[in-house]
Amino acid sequence: MPVSTDVIGTELPPLTMTIDPGRVRFFAKAIGETLPDGIDPAKIPVPPTFLFAIELDQPDPFAWLTALGIDLALILHGSQRFIYHSTAAAGDTLVARPRIVDVYSKKNGALEFIVKQTSVTRADGTPVADLISTLVVRHPETAQ
Repeated sequence: MPVSTDVIGTELPPLTMTIDPGRVRFFAKAIGETLPDGIDPAKIPVPPTFLFAIELDQPDPFAWLTALGIDLALILHGSQRFIYHSTAAAGDTLVARPRIVDVYSKKNGALEFIVKQTSVTRADGTPVADLISTLVVRHPETAQ
């Protein structure tokens, strides 16, 4: 079932996360990034792609897709872009405000693209980053 372009502009519920230093260390280690010696554990800089985890840190991070009637088995992660405004650090409280900014199809509807932009700010409203992700919904019944 195609996703209606009427969802463009839909704001999803905001998410708030206080960045835990241990979690930042674990993430940095997982991606092979080394942290400077002697840094205050409460102020570890957040690796740039860590911000992607904010939206995944909820009980059902894909509920918005199922609410649109999308079968999660047909989803592919198409792309992820980051536009940085400032560096976040452990201890910062960040607020993510996602919204759907585009829906379009290709290959006569066999592939549908949903573009979501998430503005990440500190609790005081200071911009940190904009995350732009594109999800691809396959419609195998439409493929030719």
